Amino acid sequence: MFGVPLEKIKKGNPEYELRQKGKVAELALGYQGGAGALVQMGALEKGLTEEELPDIVSRWRQSNKRIVDLWHTIQNSVVNCLKTGQTQAMQKGIFFSLENGNLVITLPSKRQLFYVGARLEIGQFNNKSIIYMGQNQTTKKWEKIPTYGGKLTENIVQAVARDCLAESLKNLTGAGYRVLFHIHDEIIAEVPKDDNRFSLENAINLMCKVPEWAEGLPLNADGFTSDYYKKE
Repeated sequence: MFGVPLEKIKKGNPEYELRQKGKVAELALGYQGGAGALVQMGALEKGLTEEELPDIVSRWRQSNKRIVDLWHTIQNSVVNCLKTGQTQAMQKGIFFSLENGNLVITLPSKRQLFYVGARLEIGQFNNKSIIYMGQNQTTKKWEKIPTYGGKLTENIVQAVARDCLAESLKNLTGAGYRVLFHIHDEIIAEVPKDDNRFSLENAINLMCKVPEWAEGLPLNADGFTSDYYKKE
């Protein structure tokens, strides 16, 4: 984002102040967020000024052009699907289709996401907005919900991540690990001490086994052993 070598971003160097800008940008901007997303992520509390935010958004998008392209590709695919009623295909087995008036996104795993009553409506800037029916997360009421390329990207990315975790759970339980629970991307298993069949290294290898539908996806994991549950 700032054209500064990574090794200079360390305490004691003047460039270290860029770390906070980069961190909040990475957390806030991956799904088409703008200055408002940076504020929601605490940018102002972390010492950034409102005047800096548009430049940070611009720098992040310039540095992550493939991600920006993905937002637009997904947006265009959904719009074309809703306009024509024809299935739209992307790489890696992602499809957009209409079924009984609902937008359906088929994931690489073949699991599907449904958007009830999806359609195009003229938005406030005279552009066509993607609308579907769902529960407002604040009011809990059933109402029209707008969405867009970045938000749909988030839905797809999080769903694929969940599918990867599900595969890891299957791999671990299939190998005899006693999985007690899981939290987001973390799995907690109870294992007997000093039993090499249930080593941490083996658990990590099982979690990093790439599903058939995700060929080429770089997966990695880390972990630790403890006598009780805690955050590392």
